[in-house]
Amino acid sequence: MLRLTAMIPSPDAPIIPPDPAPLLETDGSLYVFGYGSLIWKPGFEFLSSHPARLHGFHRRFCILSHRYRGTPEAPGLVLGLDRGGSCRGVAFRVALEAAAATLAYLEEREMTGGVYQRRLLPIRLLDRHETRRAVTFVADRGATAYCGALDPLAAAVAINRGHGIMGPNRDYLLNTVSHLRALGVRDAGLDRIAALLSPDRSGEDASLTEPAE
Repeated sequence: MLRLTAMIPSPDAPIIPPDPAPLLETDGSLYVFGYGSLIWKPGFEFLSSHPARLHGFHRRFCILSHRYRGTPEAPGLVLGLDRGGSCRGVAFRVALEAAAATLAYLEEREMTGGVYQRRLLPIRLLDRHETRRAVTFVADRGATAYCGALDPLAAAVAINRGHGIMGPNRDYLLNTVSHLRALGVRDAGLDRIAALLSPDRSGEDASLTEPAE
C-alpha cells in the first residue's frame, strides 16, 4: 500500500493579503499566473487572459492534499511549481480596482495550507510577445506537505484514491489536462499519470494500468 504522509498545516493561521501597489505592472494592472486549477477555476474577475510561459519552474504533482483533494488517511496530490525547466499556463490581467480583492481571495485559497510561496515572477505573454511580472504561487520545498518527484505510478495511485472536500482528485488532474490541451499544451508528465489512472472510480490499486516494459 502506498503511504504518503506529512504533518497537516493548521488552517487557522491569520491570512494577511499583501499591498497591491508593489505587485502592479506598469499598465496599472495586476497579473496572476495560473498553471493548475486556476486555469479552469480562477474564482476572480479579470479583464483578459493570455497564454503565457514561465521560465525557471515546471508543473509537478509535488504537494500532498489532506483536505481539498484527499484526507489524512488517503492524501491526494495537487500541483505546484517546482524548480527547473519552464511552464505553459494562463496569465490573468486584473483591473486595478479589483486587485486588492483578488489578492485577498488568492491568499485565502493558496496560502492557508503553508505549502506555497507567493512570488512576483516575469512571464512571457505569448499572444502579445511581451513580458509582464505576475503573482505566482510556487511550491515551498520546506513545507511538510512537499513530497518532491513521485514516479508516475505512485502519483496515479494517490490521485486515483484521493477524494476531498473539493471532490475526486482524478477530476483535478483530468480537468487540468483537458484545459491545457484546449490551450494547445501537452504536458507529458500529467499525460503519463492520467494514462495510468483506473478506467473507473473504484480507487483500487489493482485496476491501475501498469506501464509497458
